[in-house]
Amino acid sequence: MILCSGESLIDMVPQDGTFRPLAGGAVYNTAIALGRLGVAAGYLWPLSSDQFGATLRQPLLEAGVATDLCPQSARPTTLAFVTLDRGEARYSFYDEGSAGRMFAQSDLPELPSETRALFIGGISLVPDPCGATVETLVDHARDRGIPVMIDPNIRPFFITEIPRYRARLERLIAKSALVKLSGDDIAWLWPDADFAEVSRDLLARGPDAGPSVIFRTLGADGAEATSARHHITLPAARVAITDTIGAGDTFNAGVLAALDRADAFARLDHLERETLEAALSLGIRAAAVTVSRAGANPPWRHELA
Repeated sequence: MILCSGESLIDMVPQDGTFRPLAGGAVYNTAIALGRLGVAAGYLWPLSSDQFGATLRQPLLEAGVATDLCPQSARPTTLAFVTLDRGEARYSFYDEGSAGRMFAQSDLPELPSETRALFIGGISLVPDPCGATVETLVDHARDRGIPVMIDPNIRPFFITEIPRYRARLERLIAKSALVKLSGDDIAWLWPDADFAEVSRDLLARGPDAGPSVIFRTLGADGAEATSARHHITLPAARVAITDTIGAGDTFNAGVLAALDRADAFARLDHLERETLEAALSLGIRAAAVTVSRAGANPPWRHELA
């Protein structure tokens, strides 16, 4: 099972002069995409007992994602109002005192024995207590030898304490075997640095002090994967873009699904080129389906056959 821990929320997406509520959240979207791709997946995040919480739970169940680890909370569900600029999504979050934001370390369960990898990221890493709780979960996973993948998915307007958040990301990237970054993430994290040099430094630290593979999404130019042994760039799939909501989240699921099918989580520090290329390819192909339709609506496995 690949366990995903991070925010779920309701995307209020513009439609005909009003807003349509859609289930979303970066890590939630990845969990849904994993389930739809036929991967054994679980989700760990507080779900509200309000009506929006029920809206969030249903797609998880339909995709076959296990939700038995999710604490139930009487606090409200996080809302994200979406605006679209030429298909690019921008967000305004309403999160204070929400079920997810108040995710506490006392809510953490024992990691199931079948957990093969842990995926984290998104705005759940920014505030406390939820950010500190996810960080503790990462430590628990590493103690068990479970590899971690992180996608920071940085939203600058959501960050109020920049130094503390930067320090957290530095710690988590160092503890993650797989790191996925977008152009926006890189520009925020290392605005004046050459990314090739940054990635070489991160990879040179070794599997116990830095990532084994760094994935970089390049928008219309595709994506790349870099390890200590390989550098692979693949072009984007050519599709008519409706919007980019959930594209990166689906890419993450494609990467994880391919690695899971190759039984590769035990050898991430020395992946074969073919395995790495297959992971990059599935990430790109899955994301292409998501951008071709409205909202975070990742593909089912049969759609990529």
